[in-house]
Amino acid sequence: QVQLVESGGGLVQAGGSLRLSCAASGRTFSISTMGWFRQVPGKEREFVAGIQWSGGGTYYADSVKGRFTISRDNAKTTVYLQMNSVKPEDTAVYYCAADIRIWAGVSTTPGDYHYWGQGTQVTVSS
Repeated sequence: QVQLVESGGGLVQAGGSLRLSCAASGRTFSISTMGWFRQVPGKEREFVAGIQWSGGGTYYADSVKGRFTISRDNAKTTVYLQMNSVKPEDTAVYYCAADIRIWAGVSTTPGDYHYWGQGTQVTVSS
């Protein structure tokens, strides 16, 4: 089992910055990739960013490329999402997720991730 706990959400003005954290515990050695997803009511959960847990390779959705940065701290088993130049359309519940499959890529498909955090609300005001 892997437990994931997000923190850092809140209210921010458009153009501002916010950093989300996701602390992983349990069988973290089984993690191959960590991802951030977001969801608004009535829409499907969408991929935001992902990072390979060992190699550190990253992948971003086009909508956040150049504004958001995903990183990880292996020593603390924490993954971060630095959100800069936020826009009202970034408003959503943000979830971190762990992929435990033995492969080398970053999946953008929610169904490929086995463990999920509880989510943290991010609201961007215009």
